[in-house]
Amino acid sequence: MNLPYSQNAGIYLHIPFCVSKCPYCDFYSVTDLTLKPRFLKALMAEMEMISAEKLCFDTLYIGGGTPSVYSHHDMGKIVNAISENFDLKPESEITIEVNPGTVSRDQLRGYRDAGINRINIGVQSFFQGNLDFLGRIHTAGEARSAVTEAQRAGFQNIGIDLIYGLPDQSEGDWLENLKSAVEYDPTHLSCYTLTYENGTPLCNSLNDGRIQPLAEDKVRALFESTIDFLESREYFQYEISNFARIGKNGLPRVSRHNLKYWTLVPYIGLGASAHSFRENQRYWNVSDVAEYIDLIESGRLPVAEREVLSREQQIIEAIYLGLRTTAGIDLFGFGQKFGINFVKAYKEVIFDLEELNYLEVKNSRCALTRQARAFLDSIVSMFVVRDVSKAKSKN
Repeated sequence: MNLPYSQNAGIYLHIPFCVSKCPYCDFYSVTDLTLKPRFLKALMAEMEMISAEKLCFDTLYIGGGTPSVYSHHDMGKIVNAISENFDLKPESEITIEVNPGTVSRDQLRGYRDAGINRINIGVQSFFQGNLDFLGRIHTAGEARSAVTEAQRAGFQNIGIDLIYGLPDQSEGDWLENLKSAVEYDPTHLSCYTLTYENGTPLCNSLNDGRIQPLAEDKVRALFESTIDFLESREYFQYEISNFARIGKNGLPRVSRHNLKYWTLVPYIGLGASAHSFRENQRYWNVSDVAEYIDLIESGRLPVAEREVLSREQQIIEAIYLGLRTTAGIDLFGFGQKFGINFVKAYKEVIFDLEELNYLEVKNSRCALTRQARAFLDSIVSMFVVRDVSKAKSKN
């Protein structure tokens, strides 16, 4: 199925505040909300300092952290400042992430009135026991209310985030979660496997033996049942963890912003810890709100580090990110970008994977088969270990 690809750039804006930290989360955020006014002022100043004359944007994603700790009035100021400082197209997708425990009916309506046209609700689960384990601040009732109020506020493009693979989670329990989600007929569902990130309280509990992770084969079974269930409800899997309804134009209602990450389209990151990518360079802001504010107030960009990607790194990223999507790698585009005939350069790897029915090459694309999607990392490693320097074949 075709996806709504765009070569226009995207803007990611990181709100680094949370009411409390979830024990499984390793995204940068702080709970000192007294810094909100100074951060907002610094964020506006960073927008003015960024040079993006040659870029045209058609997505804005406001993530975190918890963006909904800011009022709709403040969010309106942010959206207006983006429009004033960047070439943001009128038909842009503008997304905000919200936590069900931090939004009200008036707030959601205010976000919609501010020009935000897509909302991503961090439900994670519709069942209280799961929410308690995950350390979420919202209740199951608040999760349901947030989705309902977003619909009443006029949002027609609603995404719901869910997490599966919790200890002792059964297939029946997970399918009940999915059933609860699709009852609201959201346009988008993100279903993420619970991961134990180093340094998080959840990982510490794992290392101390206080919790036992769900067995890998059971997690894989949940992944397969997710695809089965959502496809039967007419949700199209367009990326490993992401599913979208088909819109009136025949295209899936994907996250147009996230699609840029997987297709190596330029994006600019604003805010503490935000990452940017342009051409062959990746750079990121300092992961400290106070330092971020101090640098901006002293007239300096808050960039922590820059990384220039080698040709080999770019090739491996293109393979990994391309195979994350169900559309797969665009072989023509790959050849144009790197001067490599992908099929010839990786013929041995491709042959082995085709023999296992893990890879399919057709219609100028190379994609994982459905049964291989659960093994993405292992499959990509087969390309990585191959000597990229030998991949010099031309079309």
